[in-house]
Amino acid sequence: MPASAPEREAAVRAAFAVQSGWCDKSGAPFTGLLCRLTGERLDRSSLLGNRVLGWPEGADPIRDALPLRICGGLHALVRSGGAPALAALYPPQPVPDPERLWEVLRPVLADPSLLPWIDGPPQTNEVGRSALLMAGLLTLAARFRQPIGLLELGASAGLNLLPDFYAYDLGGRSVGDRDSPVRLQPRWEGPPPPEAIVTIAGRRGVDLNPLDPRRDSERLLAYVWADQQDRIARLEAALAIAAVDPPRVDRGDAADWLDARLTEPAPSGITRVVFHTVAFDYFPPATQARIARRLEETGAGATEEAPLAWLRYEAGPDTFELRLRIWPGGEDRLLADGHPHGSIVRWLIDQP
Repeated sequence: MPASAPEREAAVRAAFAVQSGWCDKSGAPFTGLLCRLTGERLDRSSLLGNRVLGWPEGADPIRDALPLRICGGLHALVRSGGAPALAALYPPQPVPDPERLWEVLRPVLADPSLLPWIDGPPQTNEVGRSALLMAGLLTLAARFRQPIGLLELGASAGLNLLPDFYAYDLGGRSVGDRDSPVRLQPRWEGPPPPEAIVTIAGRRGVDLNPLDPRRDSERLLAYVWADQQDRIARLEAALAIAAVDPPRVDRGDAADWLDARLTEPAPSGITRVVFHTVAFDYFPPATQARIARRLEETGAGATEEAPLAWLRYEAGPDTFELRLRIWPGGEDRLLADGHPHGSIVRWLIDQP
């Protein structure tokens, strides 16, 4: 039986409560308060309220990240100067009294400029995940000792296609560009990753809606929780690096694109690495199956001189997991687990 309008509205309000709890646990109390107040008090007196509380039958407001669509729109308004009274309460100011925040927030939620933010899911490009990516690339570089060609699925603006442009401290191992303004030093548990030299011979990605680091920087910044000023500063620095020479990110379906890339002749002396970070779960099941099948088929023909690797940082049963599969051979290993933004890494192996 289809859900009634009150049942759909209850599901939407529950989604805001769940997101509020996640924000609180992730050190974003202001964003958590925004979600809680909106979920509890939003009504149908505005176009936004009607659309949100009447979220379509069959849609999942949690999986659709509906609360974060609104948070992104609000943050964009604040950053653009479009909501000065609300901006006065935003971080780095202390978390405001809930009643004071709602008094200012309620009229802003009626701003029609928020409506387009409801039309699509949040799109991020979390640079912190490059710490795990670099650790995986070090593992590959230690194994094959040759340059690496990067192929990213769900690349957004391509910021994680530039791992060699960032500086890292990975469990005491310093790698990357030591003069980079983007410095990644996650809280590290376990031994450091292998010692090796990572040389990037090529980089290319795909996304259904690729973003340009020069034109779309404010959209990306809006989706970072306003409490997390360090993430905002890091993203700004990475966007400035990418804007000089943006990596190529094609518009398209990930499975179609990967079919085309992996049917091209495999270059000898290059390790091809297909990778994605917190993207695979958002692909339709049929797309996931096609990607896995293409990698299996191409991997069957891989050689020591032209190997293929599948590096991914995605949600596991209990935490986020860094996994690496290598062809020839097809061995798959769990390298590490950690925080979804890459701020905590537990390295699980002691040799490449």
